[in-house]
Amino acid sequence: MLVILTQNQILPSQSVCQSCLLADRQGQPRWQEGRLRCGAPLGSTAEAGCQHFRCQMGFHLVAVSNLPTPLEQDP
Repeated sequence: MLVILTQNQILPSQSVCQSCLLADRQGQPRWQEGRLRCGAPLGSTAEAGCQHFRCQMGFHLVAVSNLPTPLEQDP
């Protein structure tokens, strides 16, 4: 699961990427085989089970493999 990190929030990627010109047809980040095609890797934290990326639009994305609960969008 890809999430976007801001200074004080964790957002589902589709809440931001759906309006991005670099997103795929479904409004999702271009994620393929463990790589973010519309961004660059910044590092990984193996013990936390996540990879950190910066997309071309400047957002920080984290690929998280184990979340305790699903993220929900604010109405």
